Amino acid sequence: MYKIDIEHLTKYYGDNLVLDDVNLKVADHEVVCLIGSSGSGKSTLLRCVNDLVPFNDGNIKLDGISIHNSEFDVKDLYKRIGIVFQAYNLFPHMTVIDNITLAPKKVHSRTKAESEAHGKELLSLFGLNGFSESYPEQLSGGQQQRVALVRAMANKPDILLLDEVTAALDPELIGDVLSVIKDLRKQGMTMLIVTHEMGFARDVADRVCFLDGGKILEEAPPEDLFSKPKNPRTRQFLQRIIESGRL
Repeated sequence: MYKIDIEHLTKYYGDNLVLDDVNLKVADHEVVCLIGSSGSGKSTLLRCVNDLVPFNDGNIKLDGISIHNSEFDVKDLYKRIGIVFQAYNLFPHMTVIDNITLAPKKVHSRTKAESEAHGKELLSLFGLNGFSESYPEQLSGGQQQRVALVRAMANKPDILLLDEVTAALDPELIGDVLSVIKDLRKQGMTMLIVTHEMGFARDVADRVCFLDGGKILEEAPPEDLFSKPKNPRTRQFLQRIIESGRL
């Protein structure tokens, strides 16, 4: 049984086919990176996994159970899956600790004291000691992204979905966020990651999937996909990445 099992997933936006019969399995504690050009369907696939975006055909299972099964409701799904976007999406009128503890209190019915204690513990682990009472506008981009990761982890999810979490950061801040994600990998977190950081995908992923035109054209361990891609389109994409100095 797989942690995530995506079967024949198809998604249209109007007449535009965004995901074309996608199949992907992610094992427990596995890290899978999705790479490809903009518009290839990576972010849409990620959003379908926790039902933020409805799909037209196919099925998505968590631990063998369809996410549309009556056993799941939206709260159950969001308890099990954490998602972090490139735009942080922190509430600007709330302090860091209030951002972090909102879902544990509202969705998980945890006490304020329990939620805050766990939140501050996570802030410390993510190098954010002393920022619990700060507001998002008082933080750097890298700090805000780390707070977004802490907020996702505060729900104690089984699965973490990361959508281009470094895309909005200055280059010097990217390393801080990527190091946190590497630490999560060491802790055994199951992750599905959309990224343009090829070096990061090579270092952190158990498997890398290359998407193009809404299809997974190739998937392999990073050492194989980056050094000896089999699909001509994958080779063309990676050649452009190499020429731009990003790999």
